[in-house]
Amino acid sequence: MTRKDRIAALEAASKDRILVLDGAMGTQIQDIRPSEEDYRGERFADWGSPLKGNNDLLCLTRPNAIEQIHEHYFEAGADIVETNTFSATTIAQADYKMEHLASEIASEGARLARKAADIVTEKTGIPRCVAGAIGPTNKTLSLSPDVNDPGYRDVDFDTVYTAYYEQAEAMQPFVDFFLVETIFDTLNAKAAIKALLDLADQSGEEVPIMISGTITDASGRTLSGQTTEAFWNSIRHAKPWAVGLNCALGADQLRRYVAEMSRIAGTRVLAYPNAGLPNAFGEYDETPDETAAHIAEWAESGLLNIVGGCCGTTPSHIAAIAKAVKGKPARQYGPRAPAMRLSGLEPFALTA
Repeated sequence: MTRKDRIAALEAASKDRILVLDGAMGTQIQDIRPSEEDYRGERFADWGSPLKGNNDLLCLTRPNAIEQIHEHYFEAGADIVETNTFSATTIAQADYKMEHLASEIASEGARLARKAADIVTEKTGIPRCVAGAIGPTNKTLSLSPDVNDPGYRDVDFDTVYTAYYEQAEAMQPFVDFFLVETIFDTLNAKAAIKALLDLADQSGEEVPIMISGTITDASGRTLSGQTTEAFWNSIRHAKPWAVGLNCALGADQLRRYVAEMSRIAGTRVLAYPNAGLPNAFGEYDETPDETAAHIAEWAESGLLNIVGGCCGTTPSHIAAIAKAVKGKPARQYGPRAPAMRLSGLEPFALTA
């Protein structure tokens, strides 16, 4: 089955039901408790700096574990899984002195997800898709890392653009979508968008783009200061296949911002909250049933086209979410879409 066929099948399904995205990759990796030796494997046994925590590297050193995580999410009911490539850029891999391996990691991460998707598709007869995960990098174009020099940047637009282009080019043969996610700095996202659009032009292959921002706290803004509405207006030129919000907040706290995105976005709305807020140990206590109860209300209120989970969520969360949205109609969008039911929680836009 070709990419075009898979996307067509998913688009047809999206008209009748809410699609399901996977849950957290990092949480699943933490559960298998990889050691420094697991991260190194044989290939990097003598690497000169610590590698533990470089989750994307496990695509090279523990590929079976990563593939199995993807399969578990598909088995839980996911239509789409994200590649384990959140930090597979030259910028992010520089922390481990592995810049030259970024493209290889991105390619292998996408291949593993594609392999898992194809296995489950063949087993079930239901097309499953892969989204190439593109994270925000650990350097920002809008904010200075030096509080004493607000104008300073330790990276420039061209550098970020090139890092994203190389990552996307490596993943392109295997993915059905690109997902620019966890966006806290929209200028970084614009570099990614330009890279993806240029790649499509230069390769002649159009891969649909999904975009997901992050509202960092109760201020209702991204870290670089945008409201949900401002964020949408900043990236709508990319004509994303889906747009939404993820991370930072649990479903209860994220609900009003998802409602606002649902009100204004002229495309599919995507949302994948954390499993609540982290506890004092940085862990997530919200159970699958608790998360699913929130998501069920979102679906009943007509807010969603695609839903999944971010930090702290597991295949059990995704299974509960899939069950909660089953049989509920997808959000309608466009000029003839009916007004959504708000259930007493009005969407809003903060003033500048």
